[in-house]
Amino acid sequence: MKIHKALWFGLSCIGIVLLMIAFLTPWGDLTTGHIGLLMLALIVVAIMLGFPTAFTLMGMGVLFTFLAYYMQSADAGRSIGQTLDLMVQRTYATMTNDSLISIPLFVFMGYLVERANLIEKLFRSMHLALARLPGALAVATLATCAIFATATGIVGAVVTLMGLLAMPAMLKAGYSVRLTAGAITAGGCLGILLPPSVMLIVYGATTGVSVVQLYAGALFPGIMLAALYMIYVIIVAKLRPDMAPPLPVNERGVPLSPETRALAAAGYTRALSGMVAALFKGRRNRDVSAGFLLRNMATALAPLAVTLLLVAVVHHGVTRPQVEYDIPAELRLGSGGFDTGGGLSEPDAGGLAEPPSGELAEPPSSDAGATGLSEPPGTPEASGPAAGAAVATPPAAAAAESVPTPNGFWIFVAVCAVMLVVFYAALTWARLEIFKMLMSSFFPLAVMIAAVLGSIAFGLATPSEAAAMGAMGGALLALAYRRLNLPVLRESVFLTAKTSAMVCWLFVGSSIFSAAFALLGGQRIIEDWVLSLGLTPIQFLLLAQVIIFLLGWPLEWTEIIVIFMPIFVPLLNAFGIDPLFFGLLVALNLQTAFLSPPVAMSAFYLKGVSPPHVTLNQIFLGMMPFMGIQVVAIFLLYMFPGIGMWLPTVLYR
Repeated sequence: MKIHKALWFGLSCIGIVLLMIAFLTPWGDLTTGHIGLLMLALIVVAIMLGFPTAFTLMGMGVLFTFLAYYMQSADAGRSIGQTLDLMVQRTYATMTNDSLISIPLFVFMGYLVERANLIEKLFRSMHLALARLPGALAVATLATCAIFATATGIVGAVVTLMGLLAMPAMLKAGYSVRLTAGAITAGGCLGILLPPSVMLIVYGATTGVSVVQLYAGALFPGIMLAALYMIYVIIVAKLRPDMAPPLPVNERGVPLSPETRALAAAGYTRALSGMVAALFKGRRNRDVSAGFLLRNMATALAPLAVTLLLVAVVHHGVTRPQVEYDIPAELRLGSGGFDTGGGLSEPDAGGLAEPPSGELAEPPSSDAGATGLSEPPGTPEASGPAAGAAVATPPAAAAAESVPTPNGFWIFVAVCAVMLVVFYAALTWARLEIFKMLMSSFFPLAVMIAAVLGSIAFGLATPSEAAAMGAMGGALLALAYRRLNLPVLRESVFLTAKTSAMVCWLFVGSSIFSAAFALLGGQRIIEDWVLSLGLTPIQFLLLAQVIIFLLGWPLEWTEIIVIFMPIFVPLLNAFGIDPLFFGLLVALNLQTAFLSPPVAMSAFYLKGVSPPHVTLNQIFLGMMPFMGIQVVAIFLLYMFPGIGMWLPTVLYR
């Protein structure tokens, strides 16, 4: 009986781990820390054998937590009680984690948008809009995947739908199976990187990094990765036309309405100028109604209106005067600022001590027996309406005069003006029809995505509140396209509950597992070992990313985050690495978990909807170049940190 290559690979990995356990464990001098490392190795083996991740983490955590407590007290009854107490505390901490509230809402939004049947119209309009580019079908597939992944964030749904829609069209057009499979699988995986991504929520909840800042930081790296995919496809199409043949001319056209044909026959070649001329010469265009002209003019002028609104918002933001708050010295939080290096630490053994003099001490009281709160020293008399409060007192000049407009704003305006001129100069009647198709398919998604991400980025809503609005937007979108019925709603709710339960149980298991690992001292051994190597921050980042990259071959991203991120993140402070920047590198790196065999789930999603002649090996080979592009993206982000750090720095720091 022939054993599949993927099975051989998995068994080989398990064998390597077991050999490392057998030869590297100091069996003669075993400490609790070594038992913790043994637990970490065993959990990897158990997951690779196919045991459920969440319950394996939970079971191993409970077993080794009992072992840790029993080795301390040698009292089985007491150890069982402590273990059960720890389980309850960790489960309750997961239940009260506010970051997890947004997961079911975003997932529900994704399933509703998926069932609104927008992806077919979006792919068709993208295909026509990009028809002149080399490799147009593959580029349109990647663009559609990026947009739809941003709206849904569900990798399996995007890969499956694009496999049903784009794969037959690409194979029929003569595209190679490898390029077709690579474009669909790589594009579908963008949903775990582009916000609103469930992976970023899980990373933020696991490591304590702000999900809002992660969303802002991951936006440009995600766009950069999608752009690198498209550039690679264009280069392949130029160098190897046999792998991505150009589209025939007869497939690039779009049918025109009778009114549009009448306007084109009248000699108007440009859409906007033609409609303006026809509107003022109505007697010469009796076949074209004024209503048709006005509707199409409103559609054509939509980019101009959006650009003017964007310029006005940007101008208000860059010229708004800085508001200064006059806070009494007694109410300030010390001159040292926040100490973000060590996080929340345990209090001293002696309990909560009195604050030192000079800080926020008890206010003096004239009556020793007084029980009420007295005014702190230096506070003005309570005769004013806002005594003792921090009031905003902007200077009169700043309130009256706005900040001078920076030169960068005028450069931005010039770029927008040039783009508008190029757009309207190239807007023929055929392109106007394509633009209308984009408006009907892309515009609803763009409005919903902008509303969700914009409200988060500008502080108008928390991720949970924005997710609730996104879920409502997904329902309205499905309703507008007449896809919101009871079966669709029932299936979406069921799949949302299933996904959310999986994530929450993963968090419970991970929390218990991390507690056991810390109790046994495994974290301390790893920290001591890494610090003893004398690595520079660059070397530590390279080591961490290589380990995560290798873990992406046998494990999924959920397992890597919940098991290994709590090990890496405490080491960042010692090397002076920003946890947000590390999280962005990890988010890019974890793209490989969906493209690396044998646990490349996107390959199995695509294989399930592929024609019979497409083999799994062809899909794997097609994904390899795109995995190399992911490595290039990680290198670019490391060399130019501003790609990921500029937006969160501008918005939040």
